Amino acid sequence: MTDSRYNTSKTDVALDGFYTALLDDDPSALYERAPCGYLSTTPDGSIVKVNQTFCALTGYAKGELVGKRRFAELLTVGGQMYHETHFAPMLQMEGQVRAIALEVVRVDGERLPVLVNAVLERDDAGNPVIVRTAVFDATDRREYERELLRAKQRAEESEARARALVHTLQQTLIPPEPPDIPGLDVAAAFRPAGVGDEIGGDFYDVFQIGTGDWAVAIGDVCGKGVEAAVITALARHTIRAAAVHSSRPSEILAIVNEVLLRHESERFCTIALMRLRQTGGDWTATVSSAGHPLPLVCTETGEVREIGGFGALLGVLPQAGLTDDDVSLRRGDSLFLFTDGVLEARAGSDFFGEERLKAALPGLATSASAMADGILDGTLRFQSGVTSDDIALVAVRIP
Repeated sequence: MTDSRYNTSKTDVALDGFYTALLDDDPSALYERAPCGYLSTTPDGSIVKVNQTFCALTGYAKGELVGKRRFAELLTVGGQMYHETHFAPMLQMEGQVRAIALEVVRVDGERLPVLVNAVLERDDAGNPVIVRTAVFDATDRREYERELLRAKQRAEESEARARALVHTLQQTLIPPEPPDIPGLDVAAAFRPAGVGDEIGGDFYDVFQIGTGDWAVAIGDVCGKGVEAAVITALARHTIRAAAVHSSRPSEILAIVNEVLLRHESERFCTIALMRLRQTGGDWTATVSSAGHPLPLVCTETGEVREIGGFGALLGVLPQAGLTDDDVSLRRGDSLFLFTDGVLEARAGSDFFGEERLKAALPGLATSASAMADGILDGTLRFQSGVTSDDIALVAVRIP
């Protein structure tokens, strides 16, 4: 019986013999035809040895390089500067450099992107003796990096176009400034959430129904983006159209609710709608709110109270339970409409809230612009200038 411990495979013996014959036949094959370029230089960079692969990469013959050229001379002008200021000093200090991206100028003048590894060998006394360098063709990698850069540039350009589109759409949803209304002082303010690169759902509108008859609307559509913008535009235009035939804000909002329920979107919105009518020198406000924070009236004496009938969100229930509240206004009274971005402005776990808003209004009620700008500035300061939600404001004052 044969002892398996000493049973050597005939295949193993044959392979060993093949590799030994191959190495004995051409011991320099691994160096000359390596998958990367090899060259050896003196410490000052003069080439003393190169392999066939390096010659194939550069197009030079060995006789044109060995003893006649320095490695740095084969680089681009920028590469030569980098070699002198970084490559050579690092090699001297650390004894090696790895994965350095350079460009070699081929004999035909074409640039070849390469990655370079190099080691500096020293003698027993520590003196530099020779530099051994490996040069890898990085053409495919460089093209990959360039494609990544091009993709990044395309993405940045696309983002810039998207931001421009957002800005344009937002401007179509928010009037540039409230109209001049005889006998009333009107101002508005709007601030998108974050850096303003996404379309929000907050909106306001001020428009005339007839002589001495005006409508003021403020609303907030659920969510953000293009779909929210569509619902915002739909709500605004429906309010304007319905106001021609319906006299009560609750009736107008009921029509908006019906339109939203029929729309294919599942988004809902909140709206506070006010109708201002002038009789002689006096003004009357009729207010209805559909799930929206109630408007505030600030009297000349500094009293602040909520006004408006409160109902359900629009676009959710067939009947929103909307009611109206008629309020007679006196000279010096102010009206303030706002979205929940004011009340929900946050500083840590603290909210700006209704109490802060009511406390701030009397001191700002000298003009409509003072109220709108003052409350907006106050909420921005409260949350350190970083808005977590859109903010829309409309202020109306009877001089």
